[in-house]
Amino acid sequence: MHRDPLIVPSEITPRELYQSRRDWLKLAAAGAAFAATGDLAFAQSGKLAKLPGAKSAVAGALTMEKPTSYQDATTYNNFYEFGTDKADPAQHAQTLRPRPWTVSIEGECNKPQTLDLDALLKLSPMEERIYRLRCVEGWSMVIPWVGYSLSEVLKRAEPNSRAKFVEFTSLADPKQMPGVRSGVLDWPYVEGLRIDEAMHPLALLAFGMYGEVLPNQNGAPLRMVLPWKYGFKSAKSIVKIRFVEKQPTSSWTKAAQQEYGFYSNVNPLVDHPRWSQATERRIGEGGGGLSGLFAKRRPTLMFNGYEAQVASLYAGMDLKKNF
Repeated sequence: MHRDPLIVPSEITPRELYQSRRDWLKLAAAGAAFAATGDLAFAQSGKLAKLPGAKSAVAGALTMEKPTSYQDATTYNNFYEFGTDKADPAQHAQTLRPRPWTVSIEGECNKPQTLDLDALLKLSPMEERIYRLRCVEGWSMVIPWVGYSLSEVLKRAEPNSRAKFVEFTSLADPKQMPGVRSGVLDWPYVEGLRIDEAMHPLALLAFGMYGEVLPNQNGAPLRMVLPWKYGFKSAKSIVKIRFVEKQPTSSWTKAAQQEYGFYSNVNPLVDHPRWSQATERRIGEGGGGLSGLFAKRRPTLMFNGYEAQVASLYAGMDLKKNF
């Protein structure tokens, strides 16, 4: 049955409607433009270098839910280094040069080092992990990533007893990333974890998705994936990993401390100050062509469904205070 696009479910807020309409119009315009030029490689699986991974044996690493389409996962993104609209990364990220690439590992460790991309790719066997992704904005995806546990890298640097946290810094090159020329955030993008969070087996250092290397707009050539936390905690295009004694200030926490806490674990019982976190919309589901705007909202799971694996990290903590 045809649904009038002006009639929306009662649980859709005006803010969501405005944002989704704007995203959809941008995506539609981008699709038409790329179709006209024939340049659709960035949005189609099978166009990038293969990066296979063995099925992971890590507990919780392989959700049985239906994966989001490659098209949706690579054209509906938050990557403010390339713009603030969902379609911007797919449109602009072709300027990113993922090779050559190095990552420095420094700070409170016995063996600081700088590794190039080839060394990182060979450091540990690649695994495929199918994770749920929950954005703080209230939408979600299911993505098959390729990579290995971050702990494989961290252990080789031998963090010392003063290393309580791990800080991640993303590339911030205005020549490659037009969004860095804006003042939307204090660049470079910085994120952080407690060291026990970073060492957890589910904390993934990802080099690929859908059996291929990462597309630029998804954080090439390597990024973090933390499935029990809101998506912005998973730093993209990482150039530095640093062991530190004091809790680092994350970029979004610095921008709006009252809205984005350091932990940012997915918690349906703790609302964002401007919207509920009790439910989510799955991208690619539902009608209306507005990025799942008309999908039936599903309940959000505690720790995004990874409670059995990660709840012990936060035993005894007030999760409303430590949001």
